[in-house]
Amino acid sequence: MGLYNEQVLPRIIDVFCGMKTADQYRQRACAGLHGRVVEVGFGSGLNVPFYPAAVTEVVAIEPSDTAWKIAGDRVAASPVPITRAGLDGQSLPLDTGSCDTALSTWTLCTIPDVATALAEIRRVLKPGGTLHFVDHGLAPDEGVRRWQHRLDPLEQRLFGGCHLTRSIPELLTGAGFRITEIEQFYEKGAPRVLAADSLGVAVSP
Repeated sequence: MGLYNEQVLPRIIDVFCGMKTADQYRQRACAGLHGRVVEVGFGSGLNVPFYPAAVTEVVAIEPSDTAWKIAGDRVAASPVPITRAGLDGQSLPLDTGSCDTALSTWTLCTIPDVATALAEIRRVLKPGGTLHFVDHGLAPDEGVRRWQHRLDPLEQRLFGGCHLTRSIPELLTGAGFRITEIEQFYEKGAPRVLAADSLGVAVSP
């Protein structure tokens, strides 16, 4: 992966994704989580303060050792037990139907084989289990989309494979999820090419 991706990028992501402006979106994405939660792309634990009281356990999937190390204080302070159970969202080391809910925040944009990862999330969710998500992706406006396609190769190089041009709703429905709640918007104060967000809940049949 190289020094940049292994050591530098997780720290950059912790700072930029940890900005207070994102807290409202994290809180909304976490609302409704309950029981055993699988969080794909746990990162440095920025969602930990927003887990509802109904959450009994969090199974963290995170490939970066550096991000997990940064998360140490947040994990230690959490009233909810958090276990790092795997490194790869494309292959979850969990039993079928073993999780009540799932969480993904700004992660679906980066997983190399996102269709496989979503299939894995569906597998480990109980029937009727919900995936709570917020992610940036393809913008609703054609002018913004044109710039996203131009900048996508640079985005991938700088941010560990992150894509600007994935349609989050299409990925979810294509994986067999049924979207029950969704809001699409631009994050205030951020360049639109980077901040066309989809936030909502999708149900696994």
